[in-house]
Amino acid sequence: MSLKKTHTLIAILSLAALAACQDKIEPLAAAPMPIIQNKQLRYPAGHPQLPLLVSTPAESAKAITVELPARLVWNEEKTQRIFPAFAGRVTHITADVGQTVGAGQVLAQLASPEFGSAQADTSRAQADAKLARQTLQRQKELFEAGVVARKDLEQAEADTARAQAEVARAQARTSLYGSASGVNQQLGLRSDMRGVVVQRNLNPGQEIRPDGAGQALFVVSDPSTLWVQIDAQEADVKDLRPGAKVRLVLPNLPDQKFEAVVQAVTDQIDPTTRTIKIRALVNNPQRLLKNEMLAKVRYDRQVGEKLDVPASAVLLRGDQHYVFVQIQPGVFESRDVTVFYGGAKRILLSEGLQPGEQVVSQNGLLLARELRIAQETAQAATQAKP
Repeated sequence: MSLKKTHTLIAILSLAALAACQDKIEPLAAAPMPIIQNKQLRYPAGHPQLPLLVSTPAESAKAITVELPARLVWNEEKTQRIFPAFAGRVTHITADVGQTVGAGQVLAQLASPEFGSAQADTSRAQADAKLARQTLQRQKELFEAGVVARKDLEQAEADTARAQAEVARAQARTSLYGSASGVNQQLGLRSDMRGVVVQRNLNPGQEIRPDGAGQALFVVSDPSTLWVQIDAQEADVKDLRPGAKVRLVLPNLPDQKFEAVVQAVTDQIDPTTRTIKIRALVNNPQRLLKNEMLAKVRYDRQVGEKLDVPASAVLLRGDQHYVFVQIQPGVFESRDVTVFYGGAKRILLSEGLQPGEQVVSQNGLLLARELRIAQETAQAATQAKP
């Protein structure tokens, strides 16, 4: 290697060593550990963990807002599900979903040989009743003339009564479906109430069977009121009695206010969900609410004198709940508390705190860890003393 190249290499190595010395980072001093004194965890002023420990004052509360899941369904007291009474084929449909119909209006027409047989039974019963009346009239005339015995007259009267009863039975069956007499095999599916067609489950030419296992051909309901099916807990039953009012909250209608009135409470607990079914009624004049909507029901439960704290402030040690109370800036104390009501966001405490005391609502687990380390360190130091 030439002398010139050797000098160049030495210069490069010297510059690299100088740069390494200039870029060397001095290690930062570790943050001092908090100390434990009189069962209190004390942080020195300016400790970097203090900004992470956010405290919130415990507030007095006499009532809490309870939120329960709910579902909207049709008001079954104003709903009719129409099934076919006879087999047949759909020939004509006169009503569709969303259409308002009146009581007695025909929604669809079926060609039904079975219904034709029922109509024929009615016509035959009427003919037999007419013949029985004529026979009875002749028997009366002959009895008055002394030609026939009384038992023949009584037999004619009994035959007439049976014939009239058969006519009443046959007519009741056919008139129930819109045909009192005549044989045309035309079965009309009618609505017995005024409302809106909310479901239609048939098409032209479809074969219909009255097996009872299928869904309703039409569902007619009055959507101006809906039922609210509420899944309540055991503690809610004493407040949600018939006549109680609750607030209905829907995520898609946040600016709308709806009030529902409790109508009925079941006497059993669902073995699967461990909830009690409660039914309420809500008015829906503008028809903003829809069947099968998911909602939340809220009501205010009176709790007396309790303290309200964030749910994140309450920690659990075994089966004991506790919180961290900030006695003064940088000084924290662990305090056992008694939970009266636990919600997803707020918790009510019945014992262990005073109104206005500052509880750590964020990073309480960090304090729990620091407290455990400080206790172990102090215990080790005590044991090391001669």
